[in-house]
Amino acid sequence: MSDLRTLADRIEDVLPQTQCTKCGFDGCRPYAQAIADGAAEINQCPPGGAEGIARLSAVTGRKVIPLNPINGLERPRAVAYIDASLCIGCTLCIQACPVDAIVGAAKLMHTIVPDLCTGCDLCVNPCPVDCIVMYPVTETTGWAAWSQPDADAARERHDFRTVRLQREKQENDERLAAKAHSKMEVVNAIDPADAASAEALARKKAIIAAAMERARAKKEAAAAEAAATSQNGTKPE
Repeated sequence: MSDLRTLADRIEDVLPQTQCTKCGFDGCRPYAQAIADGAAEINQCPPGGAEGIARLSAVTGRKVIPLNPINGLERPRAVAYIDASLCIGCTLCIQACPVDAIVGAAKLMHTIVPDLCTGCDLCVNPCPVDCIVMYPVTETTGWAAWSQPDADAARERHDFRTVRLQREKQENDERLAAKAHSKMEVVNAIDPADAASAEALARKKAIIAAAMERARAKKEAAAAEAAATSQNGTKPE
């Protein structure tokens, strides 16, 4: 039976799904698409290491080449750790984590869930108090320090997070649109003759109308993006 998946799909399936962006792309899927499009080499994934390059070679038919040091070196798997005595609860690390491996809330201490951490280290730089460090947890590197079940689980969490963030953004846009609509109704109910300035009233109406138009445009763009994603499995450029 022939494989009906796209080349990008098959490439993504053999990536480690750490979502670390060290390849130069915003996650494993964009990197897979770039390889499929001929816009990236197969040696740009440090977490996959030499075995990862061999896997990509088998899928793409390209020649095995050494890992590009510009993208990083093949290292033991590491897990992030937050120093509780320094954490200020800013949530920047939570926002940066691509697989929801950090728990906590604003102004409360955050904690890494080691079993969920992919070692991407994307949480380190945003921390304003330098309370996050990466600790190696394996002596082996690349796929020898990772596994396909690990990759599958990380990919599922990343995809769930992406959908969740899109839903939260849409809900927020809808709340803002409803708020702007309510304000417009209040403004429309004002008798211009009673207003301090007809010009000021008109300006306020224009501001609210512009906000409503932006909300409408965002909603349409989000719907189009969701439709394209469901059809192609990729986020449109």
